[in-house]
Amino acid sequence: MIHVIGIGLEGVSGLSESVRQLIDRATLLIGSARHLEYFPNHPANCLNLGDFRAVIQTLRDRLNLLDQTNESCIVVLTSGDPLFFGLGRLLLAELPSDRLTFHPHLSSVQLAFSRVKLPWQEAALISAHGRSLEELTRSLQQGTETIAVLTDPTNTPAAIAHLLRGLDLPTTYKIWVCENLGGVDEQVNCFAPEELDDRSFAPLNVVILHRSTEANPLNLDSLPAFGLSDHLFLSFHDRPGLMTKREVRILVLAELGLHSAKPQVIWDIGAGTGSVSVEMARLCGQSKVYAIEQTAAGISLIEQNAVRFGVEKIIPVHAKAPDRLEELPDPDRVFIGGSSGQLNEILDQCSKRLAPAGTIVLAMATLENLMMAMSWLQAQTGWNHRLLQINLSRSTPIAGLTRFTPLNPVTLLTLERDPKNSANNPARYQ
Repeated sequence: MIHVIGIGLEGVSGLSESVRQLIDRATLLIGSARHLEYFPNHPANCLNLGDFRAVIQTLRDRLNLLDQTNESCIVVLTSGDPLFFGLGRLLLAELPSDRLTFHPHLSSVQLAFSRVKLPWQEAALISAHGRSLEELTRSLQQGTETIAVLTDPTNTPAAIAHLLRGLDLPTTYKIWVCENLGGVDEQVNCFAPEELDDRSFAPLNVVILHRSTEANPLNLDSLPAFGLSDHLFLSFHDRPGLMTKREVRILVLAELGLHSAKPQVIWDIGAGTGSVSVEMARLCGQSKVYAIEQTAAGISLIEQNAVRFGVEKIIPVHAKAPDRLEELPDPDRVFIGGSSGQLNEILDQCSKRLAPAGTIVLAMATLENLMMAMSWLQAQTGWNHRLLQINLSRSTPIAGLTRFTPLNPVTLLTLERDPKNSANNPARYQ
């Protein structure tokens, strides 16, 4: 057997008596320079792991000898748990599994979570050691509550914080940097992402990111007139990316043609977090924005975001459109961001109620909804329309470089009453 033994920064003192006896009996001791230093007087042949291919060949040769004699004992030293992003996976790929026995130590991730006192049974465990930050990017964009990251000299805590800030997420994270876990110089500290820009840490570190439930306060005087960053809004905890993105909101506002100088009635159907409603209410202080949303969680977020951004003209309506639309005053503008399978019925209601010079804007992320809307339009008279296909990408920092990450494509369909239409002009606008 080849005994693969995990060892921590505390060295020999952290090993059980049975594992120490295995190491004492070893006739071949393999490990990194750091691991071999724990056994400076060991009588066995010692082999540095620097040349992995050479080590594998040596192990194969020794296994052949072990078939003829039972006098040899091979020990491979590795960090923590060999089968957790460790050497164990490579050994299993190169050597017969029935000749390998694993003796794990506590992994660095186990130690890190115990130090920061967070449950980790549902945490995302990501290795950025010698890899890209793509997996971490996806987890952050999905709003994963707790993430542990194994770092390397490129993907440092500062690089991770830079990525987090560059993603402009609607959620905030606390960052723990856990250095030299188990060693005499262990350090565990919590930071906000902006505090890590100029900091350096010990090479042996683990980063834990934990989504914060507390929203950062806003300085309303410093906000732009429109085009608010996504991360400023409170969002769904389990689906933080479920909102109309900043770039799409800007185009929606332009297509709606809102009037800031006169009061209007605006419907926001499928309002979600209320991000579009907030933008419209901030631009048009004299207008009333009816935010129609079917989920109780969404209604709560709309109310919270209205207070957060200091807008008073948003009226949340808890309903699945077209239900309760008949209770609302006739709209001058309608934005349809979600329809829950009721698009035709919603469009029928809006077309009956819309003011003569009104505008409807639909944002659609699927071909099926686009086809449904165009089929509805072809069956109508008296409308002008235009389509806008939105394919945008945001820059994302990756290990000191920059790449573009695409947003989901969205199609905007803008419908406007045709002022030339009359009963004698039945032409359809397609």
